[in-house]
Amino acid sequence: MGCIHLNQLRLIWLLLLSLINFLQPANANSDLFTKDLENATTTEQNKLNTADGKNITLFSAVTLTLLHNPELASLAKEISALEGATLQAGLFRNPELSFNVENPGNIQKLRGDVNSPDSVAQEVVQQLTTIRIGQLLELGGKRMARVQAAQLNEELAARDYESRRIDIIARVANVFTEVLAGQERLKLAEETKLLAQNVVDKVILRVQAGNVPLIVETRAKIGLSTARIEWEQAQRDLASARKRLALMWGSTFPQFDQVLGSLETSTPPPDFHRLQELVMSNPMALRAMKNIEHRKALAEIEETRRIPNLTVSAGIVHHAQLGGTTAVAGLMIPLPLFDRNQGNLKEAYVRVNKAEDERQALELRLKTELTQSYESLTAAWNEINILRNEILPGAISAFNVMRRGYELGKFGLLELLDSQRVLFQNQLLYVRALANYQRLINDIERLIAAPIDTISPSLPNDAQSSKNH
Repeated sequence: MGCIHLNQLRLIWLLLLSLINFLQPANANSDLFTKDLENATTTEQNKLNTADGKNITLFSAVTLTLLHNPELASLAKEISALEGATLQAGLFRNPELSFNVENPGNIQKLRGDVNSPDSVAQEVVQQLTTIRIGQLLELGGKRMARVQAAQLNEELAARDYESRRIDIIARVANVFTEVLAGQERLKLAEETKLLAQNVVDKVILRVQAGNVPLIVETRAKIGLSTARIEWEQAQRDLASARKRLALMWGSTFPQFDQVLGSLETSTPPPDFHRLQELVMSNPMALRAMKNIEHRKALAEIEETRRIPNLTVSAGIVHHAQLGGTTAVAGLMIPLPLFDRNQGNLKEAYVRVNKAEDERQALELRLKTELTQSYESLTAAWNEINILRNEILPGAISAFNVMRRGYELGKFGLLELLDSQRVLFQNQLLYVRALANYQRLINDIERLIAAPIDTISPSLPNDAQSSKNH
């Protein structure tokens, strides 16, 4: 069965790690990432067109999914939106222009000397017009604190994008593995069906020659019917897996003939302690750390809000009666007698502690998942070795001996059918063990966000002991 598609997975992880650099806050970065994916997709699609039809690789499946996945598209737009929030957080407050008119239309009558008949009454308008420009000055580093918190929020969104992308790669790899396993199972079912048909043909000839009773032919045909049922079931399972794979990139019908790859593997489980070190480099773990920083930045914003802001204003007053203007200036600052932002501060620091608890809970969950997956991986590796080195060679040898012996008349049909059934069951177990091993590898690579074949394999107990000494 060759070698499993670990090289393809390694290429995908290297591509993933290289494209993570495009997640820094910049509008053009999303375009660069999309352009890279489009170029990779075009290259892979060109490779699909062969004389035998369209065959798809794991790299092609992952690339198509990353390019057309709506979850990633929405997260990329969220990053762009937060860039605007960071820009807004760094802007200064706009100045304020005020225009006041006092005593508009207020008329005062100024009388002359009441004892003098020549005095004339006069009407004078007492009106004041004030124009002021005020500027709010934020004290205590409020603007820089807002910018810092907004930038950390951008980084949180980038970590969310990375986490979702890694999850999608693992999901595609798992479905791809199911298709590979389905192809292998269908191949085994076809071989078994052909063997059963061959047995039936030979039994019919013997029944016609009168060498064996008719009941032997009936038993042989029952075995053929069972093989056909297995073959039809394998076809249905493969068709279902192919549809699930096509749906990963939004295609309602598979446009490929088969997937290219192999389930065989020679990569043993890596060193567990090294995996434990790498699991904390998972984007989810890094996001939890970044979330603590973000919560501390939000708490810093609340700290700066304890310091009141200063409003500076300046302007002129126009005296309508006198016909002149007067300059005015003013300062305004709130007095923090009652509201010193105590409630918001308490909330902010409690949320910092909550973020630390969430990080510890996530670390525990990741390590638990890693431990469980690694134990299952080790068990699957042992199962593969037993099947490959002990059971399958014996089952193949037993079937060949039974087949030759049946042709020579040394063994009966029941012994031949039983050996055929045992061979098929163990071959099927081997395919399932390989598929399970690959799925566990995919899960561990999702947890460590790196290709597993770059890590040193685990040492046997005796070798580990000698190394420690």
